Amino acid sequence: MAGHSKWANIQHRKGRQDAKRGKVFTKLIKEVTVAAKMGGGDPASNPRLRLAIDKARAESMPKDNIENAIKRGTGQLEGVNYEEARYEGYGIGGAAVIVDCLTDNKVRTVADVRHAFSKYGGNLGTDGCVAFQFDHCGQLMFAPGTDEDALMEAALEAGAEDVIANDDGSIEVITGPAEFSAVKDALEAAGFKAEFGEVTMKPQNETELSDDDAAKMQRLLDALDSLDDVQEVYTSAVFGDD
Repeated sequence: MAGHSKWANIQHRKGRQDAKRGKVFTKLIKEVTVAAKMGGGDPASNPRLRLAIDKARAESMPKDNIENAIKRGTGQLEGVNYEEARYEGYGIGGAAVIVDCLTDNKVRTVADVRHAFSKYGGNLGTDGCVAFQFDHCGQLMFAPGTDEDALMEAALEAGAEDVIANDDGSIEVITGPAEFSAVKDALEAAGFKAEFGEVTMKPQNETELSDDDAAKMQRLLDALDSLDDVQEVYTSAVFGDD
């Protein structure tokens, strides 16, 4: 896509996530707990739990922490009762924003989210105001220089829904949310290791921002992501090349 690099945007976002590792364990423990509560404690029959465990292991979370989080989710250990909450709104330039939370107090959480939107130039919207502009899917990003034909063949054989070659040379493999882990494992077995992969809300259209607008939008996204109850922030905003 003209004007920005998909690869640079992914690397930028991943770098900001890596810089905030202090919150990572807290978020992962919450996700493991809720996944186990909703779908049971067996990752073999609970794709969401398996994905949460994979993320926790990738961040070198101790095995005991993961097992205790599962036990809290299944009721074997006492713990805080978290609920899922999704908030939607608009950022700079009308860019769509989805904020997914796990909270034990929705009144507190919505107040915090609303304050962040207001303080940094966005607007909290109503339920469903932007979610229709996103697709819930698995996304695997491969570096420029990856053999496109071989990756496409392996991905489609593994059950991927789509393979997208970007103008900057990076390649995206799109999967169904439940198929993400299986496709990722199959591609790794075939010799293709993604630089970045997640189950995400992928915008159908992107809002390109640059200069001051990009900086303002980044401040809004950082403010939302720093809130204790926020698990994930998704946006249609992408940042143009310098």
